Amino acid sequence: MECPKEPLESQCSLSEMDDFDLTRALDKPRLKIERKRSFDERSMSELSTGYSRHDLDMAHSPGSRSFVDTPLSYVRNSFEPHPMVAEAWEALRRSMVFFRGQPVGTIAAYDHASEEVLNYDQVFVRDFVPSALAFLMNGEPDIVKNFLLKTLQLQGWEKRVDRFKLGEGVMPASFKVLHDPVRKTDTIVADFGESAIGRVAPVDSGFWWIILLRAYTKSTGDLTLSETPECQRGIRLILSLCLSEGFDTFPTLLCADGCSMVDRRMGVYGYPIEIQALFFMALRSALSMLKHDEEGREFIEKIVKRLHALSFHMRNYFWLDFQQLNDIYRYKTEEYSHTAVNKFNVMPDSIPDWVFDFMPLRGGYFVGNVSPARMDFRWFSLGNCVAILSSLATPDQSMAIMDLLEHRWEELVGEMPLKICYPCIESHEWRIVTGCDPKNTRWSYHNGGSWPVLLWMLTAACIKTGRPQIARRAIDLIESRLHRDCWPEYYDGKLGRVYGLGGVKERACIVEWGFVYCGTSSLIWVSSNITNNESNTWITVYSAESVIWHHPTRTRHLRQPCWNL
Repeated sequence: MECPKEPLESQCSLSEMDDFDLTRALDKPRLKIERKRSFDERSMSELSTGYSRHDLDMAHSPGSRSFVDTPLSYVRNSFEPHPMVAEAWEALRRSMVFFRGQPVGTIAAYDHASEEVLNYDQVFVRDFVPSALAFLMNGEPDIVKNFLLKTLQLQGWEKRVDRFKLGEGVMPASFKVLHDPVRKTDTIVADFGESAIGRVAPVDSGFWWIILLRAYTKSTGDLTLSETPECQRGIRLILSLCLSEGFDTFPTLLCADGCSMVDRRMGVYGYPIEIQALFFMALRSALSMLKHDEEGREFIEKIVKRLHALSFHMRNYFWLDFQQLNDIYRYKTEEYSHTAVNKFNVMPDSIPDWVFDFMPLRGGYFVGNVSPARMDFRWFSLGNCVAILSSLATPDQSMAIMDLLEHRWEELVGEMPLKICYPCIESHEWRIVTGCDPKNTRWSYHNGGSWPVLLWMLTAACIKTGRPQIARRAIDLIESRLHRDCWPEYYDGKLGRVYGLGGVKERACIVEWGFVYCGTSSLIWVSSNITNNESNTWITVYSAESVIWHHPTRTRHLRQPCWNL
């Protein structure tokens, strides 16, 4: 690719949550597929009592119009996509990976100028998810199905790091296809953490796999894949790693540093918000796919109990707003009783000075981590967006997160969406926390860098909360920069003004993540606006990765909106 030269209420029962359906967003006006669909869903309270299974999906009928080369190019209205969307799709297709003639994913980066690609030439589970959603919304489910089956097959491999064997349910962080032109054979090499920097297994890969399986099921209406014995077993193996009882006194998952998108040492060990939000989302996805046979019922019961405990824990102990900040500031310490207010013995003197200026009177967010005598007050974008999309956040909390984004736009968005975390750590703290990591210098990479890939989650969260103007403002920023800068992976600086240099002076043109804005965010945005133009005024709420539909009267048969703009 040639670059241009020119320059709340914190407590809520599960029955009060939105009905969970991972991919109602994927049932938005479809570019390639026209269909009818049922959205009659079970409430969480029904699941917690009866455990009765009924069909959530209806089959679709293919339509005649196709926009394979330039998705959404037919839509010419006030919601016209940016011209770079077409180029993004072309770049995405160039990055597709094939195994024995079948597409199985997309590589992380596609940069002709770089000789040393490290692991950017691999298919990463977490990186492929937003691209997979775009493929689904564009009516191209085959690559998603192949990806799900191939990673499921890799889950069955024996996984060892040195002499230690990993759990059977661990999903790979990434895999690479090796082509032998002489023998005309394809071989797959998977990485479960044994080759990763720091040798950390990916905790989030299994969650993303479950979420994507649910997305595929809802988008295509194909229940046969998720109901196969192999997929059912794969789901149960992942859940077995997370739902086992042990020494932990919390419903949250204990993790090592570097086990998720923040894959380097950044002080997120313990109970990071990103993992807890994904865990919650994956549990709800699995709940709708598990069969009610003997093995399935056992896991369903465990999931429902865990969801109740996890939602209570997160909404009460991870949530921070102005009132809660004042309460923590006046905490007593060393309380030894069942009625202790300061349950984690957080020291008020540990509250960093920046929080008092950062927290507006209206607004709030889920803090980065809570564990005994430790509260990480940093803002993490992915965890908070996923909390909104999965309804881990209550409606009031979701609106408060949006209020915070508006009040602290310069800090959290700046000139390039979206800060992966805020604020950065620097000086002596940076040396201690990161181990003097030259890549995670202040306001760079995972240490306060700006990542355009996060825009698709922000867009979906904004539409779910009825605040699309926030997403539009962020989209405008990216449209003015991303294509001109040749699709960088991330931006450096307090405002996100310079792209991807970091402490090691490297620059990666990330096709897959650059595309996420152009493809997924654009599809979400245009679809939501088309929906809002419908006479029935569909309500765009909820998704695990995207926008979804929910009809206020819960009609069983919903017709796809027409393209009569």
